[in-house]
Amino acid sequence: MENNIKLICIDMDGTLLNSHHEVSDRNKEALRKAKELGVNIAIATGRLFCSARYYSDLIGIDTAVIASNGAYIKTNYEDEALLENTMPKDIAIKIYNIVKKHELSINFNSWDTLLREYPVPENHAYYTMNKLLPEEKRVKFLIDEDNFIDTINNFTGTILKGIVIEDREDKTNLWAAKQELKDVFGDELQVVSSGDNNFEVMMGSSSKGNAVAYLAESLNILPEEVMCLGDSENDLSMIKYAGIGVAMGNALDLLKNAADYVTDTNDNSGVAK
Repeated sequence: MENNIKLICIDMDGTLLNSHHEVSDRNKEALRKAKELGVNIAIATGRLFCSARYYSDLIGIDTAVIASNGAYIKTNYEDEALLENTMPKDIAIKIYNIVKKHELSINFNSWDTLLREYPVPENHAYYTMNKLLPEEKRVKFLIDEDNFIDTINNFTGTILKGIVIEDREDKTNLWAAKQELKDVFGDELQVVSSGDNNFEVMMGSSSKGNAVAYLAESLNILPEEVMCLGDSENDLSMIKYAGIGVAMGNALDLLKNAADYVTDTNDNSGVAK
């Protein structure tokens, strides 16, 4: 069955990237070999597009990028988006108000801009990555500590996703906010975690699984001809969709239980293996 795979979709953090946010040489080599054999490669991530595109460029092959947990698909900076599932501003503001009630903050993003209430710390992945990129490919930061709702309302781009990260040890508020959003919005929103310290919010039809299906159909590829690899809750939908779903050795149990195979960890080039 493996010989029939025509599309491989790979999560980034915890999957393609090791703990140091690097793509191992072994992973690069395996993906290039697959590409030479005619297999389509796509990165599927919760990150915004220009961050994911940076890692795609590092691999050295042309890949589609499924960004913002499936809300956005594009190949290169200058291309038209294949898919863009935007969040209405009134929904974003309702989400913001619920998150604030739980004494948390939320980042919203478009394909190239991060909207925040507070300055970006210097160890933030996007801040670090920007140092390595030309200006036109950097993530833009839009920060407003005084009136974030006005910033949302006045933003001229399209909001694709929100993410709430809780760095404090006590995660009670985080999980309470996640549950309240699910209770208030139901199927109108997709609320999933990509780690044990966060949750991410998209419109209800946005998921990695739906985006992989959209990309596969656009390439005339059947579900049984797709392989997906991931490690977290936000990867579950694409693992279930794929003909071959692969969980990383470091993946959550719920992903391992749904997968067809469990490979090695992200620090041991599990993607290549």
